[in-house]
Amino acid sequence: MKIITFGEIMLRLAPPGYLRFVQADTFAATYGGGEANVAVSLANFGMNAEFVTKLPKNELGQSAINSLRSYGVDTSNIARGGDRIGIYFLEKGASMRPSKVIYDRANSSIATAKPTDFDWNAILDGADWFHFTGITPALGTGVVEILTEALKACRERKITVSCDINYRRNLWSRKQARAVMTDLMPYVDVCISNEEDAKDVFGIEADGSDVTSGTLSHDSYREVARRLAEQHGFAKVAITLRSSHSANDNDWAGLLYDSASGECVISPTYPIHIVDRVGGGDSFGAGLIYSCLKGFDNQMAINFAAAASSLKHTIEGDFNLVTVDEVMKLVNGDGSGRVMR
Repeated sequence: MKIITFGEIMLRLAPPGYLRFVQADTFAATYGGGEANVAVSLANFGMNAEFVTKLPKNELGQSAINSLRSYGVDTSNIARGGDRIGIYFLEKGASMRPSKVIYDRANSSIATAKPTDFDWNAILDGADWFHFTGITPALGTGVVEILTEALKACRERKITVSCDINYRRNLWSRKQARAVMTDLMPYVDVCISNEEDAKDVFGIEADGSDVTSGTLSHDSYREVARRLAEQHGFAKVAITLRSSHSANDNDWAGLLYDSASGECVISPTYPIHIVDRVGGGDSFGAGLIYSCLKGFDNQMAINFAAAASSLKHTIEGDFNLVTVDEVMKLVNGDGSGRVMR
């Protein structure tokens, strides 16, 4: 099975530990970004995963490619050119102090890319699945044009398409997101959302839930998933359910709605003491994609996705560096964290 993901990979710069930006005199450099994170997760699960983007033809662009290659991701169709790689700065939160992200990604290579940079006929040859997030079309009208061409090519080839809505208020307004994403949704088969995305982008709100206080009504999110599927014709809708007690401690679960059967299933809830939450949603998406391609039933699919993403929260960096066996141990109830020897 071959999965193509398309988006932006960025240089991530973070102060050590829990230092604030104003305290930092060094920054740890790693790489990450929504669709790249999905590709790395899938490669670690043993899948044929490819990441497509555009990166500058310099040492920083090559370093990002090398990072992906080190985890087995196919980078053969990454276009080279443009002036710069996008950067994001991460300050990790603690207790009641939230994490902070500052973007420095304007005029990055992918944001200024052109449709001629990508030959989708060649890129999609032999592909079974295509994945993108709402972060990618937020990068600019040129990227929307490129993505639309890719999605039309997927439709012609009957390639399954998944989208993580991933609304980022620092990149565009709710009004802009709704207009663009509504036009893209007819090409999407599997929609992935979090507690807030459906409301922010499509105006579909869960009654009886308040993400700020950590109050979530699972019954309300069943209705959100059903309405999303009905509104946009999705075959499946998955929603991550995060109850945030503090920056360090969250409860985490997932919900999956299947349009064909009307079945709606919820995973077990995992209490997580967080090491690094960035990429948690991407690891959930990767777990769901893996499950669908492996033919898991709905309950096992959401259980696998939730367990995989729970484990990601314990790993530094954007990438989820776990194996299928490790995920299945958690799915089967072994969450003790005892030393393995």
